[in-house]
Amino acid sequence: MSNRQRTTGETKPFMRGKPNDENTMRQALKFFGAMILVAFMSFIVCSMTSFNNHILRIGINIVIEALIILIFFSKGADFGTDGVSRGEILYQHIQKGQEASENEKKIPFHAMKGYIVGILGSALFLIGATLLAFTAERQMTGAGTLPSWLDSYMRRSEISDALASYSQSTGITLTDILRIIIRVAIMPFISMCGAENRDLLLVIERISPILVMIPAAAYGTGYLQGPARRRKVHKEIAENARKRRIREKRERRARTPVSKGPQQLN
Repeated sequence: MSNRQRTTGETKPFMRGKPNDENTMRQALKFFGAMILVAFMSFIVCSMTSFNNHILRIGINIVIEALIILIFFSKGADFGTDGVSRGEILYQHIQKGQEASENEKKIPFHAMKGYIVGILGSALFLIGATLLAFTAERQMTGAGTLPSWLDSYMRRSEISDALASYSQSTGITLTDILRIIIRVAIMPFISMCGAENRDLLLVIERISPILVMIPAAAYGTGYLQGPARRRKVHKEIAENARKRRIREKRERRARTPVSKGPQQLN
């Protein structure tokens, strides 16, 4: 019984699964979809927090990032709780002598499963963030455009060379595309530092592979709460059953007529 957990109290024993199973990729795609949805929503909300008050802006974005972590932690905890529940059912079936397929044995709770789902679901963001981290450079303010009254000077050779940089346009590079995607994915951190702090923005882009993995870490950590949440469920069920027995006992006593015994006649 090396793959079974024996517990006491309200916790039921359950079979442990494998790090990955037939549902791993489906769960990873769901995680990826959740990341896109949360990133889009946080982009909209963070875009409204461009306050000049740095303390207020940083505080609000910390709250937003904390909510994002809480969302993925909760989703991971739900997944872990379901894994433990499946393990309990599988344990009962095996105890009764029923056969279980190899796929069914892989599905229950495993400590690494939540992290694996989170990593697979974040893989595209992680790859993009890693490329951005190695190619990012400090963004410089553009030269701008010339006013129309200087157009005539552009035709003079002694002046046009000095003003040439204003007429040159650069195309969108792969780094620019990656920057847009990754900044949206980690928008609370971008909003915290502010668009004017270019040195700090560069630092955030360099550590973006770590930042994009925060939801995956929260999801995996939440998944580990599965056994504790199942213990809480069993404890609540046992407590409700105890209260029901006490209530039924009181009701039976109330329905039972009380015998006054023989009365003495004068």
